[in-house]
Amino acid sequence: MKKLNFALAIVTIMTGLMLTSCKPNTEKVQDAQENVDSTKTALTKAEDNLNQAKRAATTEEWQQFKEDTNAKIEENNAKIAELKLKIKNAGKDIDKAYQRNIDTIEQKNKDLKIKIDSYKNDVNSDWNSFKRELNHDVDELGKSLKDFTVDNKK
Repeated sequence: MKKLNFALAIVTIMTGLMLTSCKPNTEKVQDAQENVDSTKTALTKAEDNLNQAKRAATTEEWQQFKEDTNAKIEENNAKIAELKLKIKNAGKDIDKAYQRNIDTIEQKNKDLKIKIDSYKNDVNSDWNSFKRELNHDVDELGKSLKDFTVDNKK
């Protein structure tokens, strides 16, 4: 009799646990819908973070960058004009290669000016990438101008 009561108690407890642990289909659908909603929310936040990372420069930041870069470009123009003046004052024929190099550097400087003037500071453009690339180009042009007068022939 004790075994029968014990077995009956165990079966009753197991049945009760099974019934309470099983969710009806409507609850399962609600849980799935909540998961979809939370995933959509997470996706929206991720897109917002991407847009912030890809943000346009603030007006002040853009103006400061533009002024600094234009100053460097004008400095390069002055160096180019100085090189052209040295060539004219040298009184001797300068290699055509030197003249072509000066012309190439001058064209690169003009291209940089066009590039900064045509940049659209909006959300669709990648400000950090543009800034890094333009700074690199301006620095390389400055190095070219410095190294132009160095004579590596020995």
